[in-house]
Amino acid sequence: MCVEFCPECGKALTPSKVGGKVSLVCRKCGYRKQSEEERVLFKQARSAAQSKDSVILVEPSNSPLPTTYDVICPQCGHNEAKWWTLQTRSADEPMTQFFRCVKCGHTWREYA
Repeated sequence: MCVEFCPECGKALTPSKVGGKVSLVCRKCGYRKQSEEERVLFKQARSAAQSKDSVILVEPSNSPLPTTYDVICPQCGHNEAKWWTLQTRSADEPMTQFFRCVKCGHTWREYA
């Protein structure tokens, strides 16, 4: 997943969905750019019924994400998964690694 930065102030652009179209928006200066990516990670407010480990990732099924064979899916036991990392906590904390099973599609996270 590629991170883009605002050409005006240098802050990271965040995805925003307005009217069915995805744009990248700077939260500091308001700069807006139409997203060229087909896949965008959306962070949603969780209800009490949702698991705290739930992740929503919108992407095509032929994902260019790297593959690992060193993890076991907690749902089906398969040992092949696509993976990516995100900085989900403060900058002095380690990255969070996400995995998606290629067999059943289950997505989970691991903290370093």
